[in-house]
Amino acid sequence: MLDFLKHPILLSVDVNVNLLVLTVLGLISRLWGLSYPRAVVFDEVYYGQFLSLYMKRIFFLDDSGPPLGHMLLALGGYLGGFDGNFLWNRIGAVYSPNVPVWALRLLPATAGALCIPLAYQILVELQFSHVVALGAALLLLLENSLITQSRLMLLESMLIFFILSAVLSYLKFYNTQKQRYFSARWWFWLLLTGFCCTCAVGVKYMGLFTYILLLAVAGVHSWHLIGDQALTKVSASWQPRHPFVERASLLAHLLARGLALVVIPVVTYLSFFYIHLALLYRSGPHDHIMSSAFQASLEGGLARITQGQPLEVAYGSQITLRNVLGKPMPCWLHSHKNTYPIRYENGRGSSHQQQVTCYPFKDVNNWWIVKDPGTQQLVVSNPPRPVRHGSVVQLVHGITARYLNTHDVAAPLSPHSQEVSCYIDYNISMPAQNLWRVDIVNRDSDTDVWKTIRSEVGLVHLNTSAVLKLSGASLPEWGYRQLEIIGEKTSRGYHQSMLWNVEEHRYGKSHEQKEREVELHLPTQISISQNLSFMAKFSELQWKILTLKNEDTEHKYSSSPLDWITMDTNIAYWFHSTSGAQIHLLGNMVTWTSANAATVVYVTLLLGYLLRRRRNIRDIPEEAWQQWVLAGGLCLGGWAVNYLPFFLMEKTLFLYHYLPAVTFQMLLVPVVLQHTSDHLCRSRLSKSMHSAFVVAWLSAVYLAYRTFRPLTYGEPPLSKAELQALRWKDSWDILIRKRSL
Repeated sequence: MLDFLKHPILLSVDVNVNLLVLTVLGLISRLWGLSYPRAVVFDEVYYGQFLSLYMKRIFFLDDSGPPLGHMLLALGGYLGGFDGNFLWNRIGAVYSPNVPVWALRLLPATAGALCIPLAYQILVELQFSHVVALGAALLLLLENSLITQSRLMLLESMLIFFILSAVLSYLKFYNTQKQRYFSARWWFWLLLTGFCCTCAVGVKYMGLFTYILLLAVAGVHSWHLIGDQALTKVSASWQPRHPFVERASLLAHLLARGLALVVIPVVTYLSFFYIHLALLYRSGPHDHIMSSAFQASLEGGLARITQGQPLEVAYGSQITLRNVLGKPMPCWLHSHKNTYPIRYENGRGSSHQQQVTCYPFKDVNNWWIVKDPGTQQLVVSNPPRPVRHGSVVQLVHGITARYLNTHDVAAPLSPHSQEVSCYIDYNISMPAQNLWRVDIVNRDSDTDVWKTIRSEVGLVHLNTSAVLKLSGASLPEWGYRQLEIIGEKTSRGYHQSMLWNVEEHRYGKSHEQKEREVELHLPTQISISQNLSFMAKFSELQWKILTLKNEDTEHKYSSSPLDWITMDTNIAYWFHSTSGAQIHLLGNMVTWTSANAATVVYVTLLLGYLLRRRRNIRDIPEEAWQQWVLAGGLCLGGWAVNYLPFFLMEKTLFLYHYLPAVTFQMLLVPVVLQHTSDHLCRSRLSKSMHSAFVVAWLSAVYLAYRTFRPLTYGEPPLSKAELQALRWKDSWDILIRKRSL
């Protein structure tokens, strides 16, 4: 029974030495001296502040993209024992002893190192020789810009890692499909493709470009499946047979691709935000950007204020109303005893009524009382009578006891709209018009109750049909620079500037005005917490990320997409004031020039082949043609989709935005060299000359890498003459100080 134990158990493993050596070299090039410099380098000052907030579990909003990249950086901080205590306020600041610099930079450096074996494997899966694959890997290994970007606490190396992983996974899937469908290996690579695409998008939205490219390639391949006679159209009797499916339906193929490349990526993308929101549960400096409901879901801050508030707004409720738009800044409906000036500076007259504004700070003058027009009562009855959609109410300012009002008088800064005020009876022919209809926009039914935080309401003036709206304009000195509130007549739907939600809420108990004023100064109490579902929080956070853009300003090192391909720009990342040592983001001039040349050669050959194939002339074998097209579709297509969209973007751009594109372009160089050797060099002499050219070219790549190595790693410091010698282009900003020796 145990006879098998009489013989040793043997395990054989195939080791690709090329792959192993490339991985080791990649790790050495990226991890060597990783803690140097022990100072904040360029955008580490930007990502570091979010890292500290992660360590302290404090909510933040970064409009540059999804949270996966930040979470991976935070993982490095967590593994290194970082407590988040460091002031990320300037580039060049020396890290304090509690900052684990090596751990913070470890994941980006490792990701950058692994891109080298990935490049090797991609070329192998494209059916090119191992020599060609080795050439592609060497280009990435000796690329100064990729080394610089990988060795710092930045996101680009992780983005490129997931992009290349997605491309490799798809090629593995595509090649596996030629042998057998629906095997475990087939499913693994297909699912991994979708997962890596999602991770690329989760690090930076630039990953979406490669995701779309792979979806397009998968779509073309799926289109080819339609003509595959081995696949039935829809096989009702399809049954998988062990160990793999011998006969599969077209529908099964399409559903599998839809599941792996669409459904699973969506679920994975949602999971990134779920983890992000689960980690950041405390109130922080970016709360005010979010809605009241979102703020109330965070520990501390507004949650501390709103905890225990009544859920349903009733007649007699004391409330503060926050504008849903939150632009140009979050603000609350507000009034004070000051009146509009009798005449404005432009000569127009006003109602001289009490000012109503939107005030961007918490204040007792933000409190209003919801009153039933049919009674004089300003307290909540027992039991409370809830206010519903369509109810008509009066809003009484809590401190001044005057009614919210609008009438046919032009607003101070928006003359085509109505002025909104709190009514003062001057005993003239201008009666009060203070009835408002509550319109709950996000209601489930027409009988919905007005709810604290959750309900978004429009307040429609009963007499004029004007809607209470935040214009966004700042009033002059007489209005204390507060934001203008107007009555907007509109027949179209609600804009967010017309929507309000109750943020703070209590049931009023005081009958006398003086007692009521005291009550309004007290903190809110009672007992119901506000919960917001994950999907509601995700939708709001995603919308804010996509729409809330900081004002772009010119940066010293900003550049245009044309500057990238001509290498007319660089970025000085770090400079040591005493030694003159410095780190620059600067590409390998030989590699980038070669990549541009390879692009031109590929496009020229492709167009030539297409024209001749149109005339039924086949210059290369069909198998070589299919390989040429697929390689170009991925390498040249990857460059194009990651580069051309920047011409349409109105944002501040930097050289590092080009790194994913140029990575794809570098993969094209050995492809073109191999193709010219195999199909264009006919004689033995030409092949020998081609080989000599490749050796000389690789030597030039290495020499360029060695020349700029001091600016890549930041050491050793160079003299003034040495720095001047490295300024190969006048547009390069090489920092030369008199202190350089």
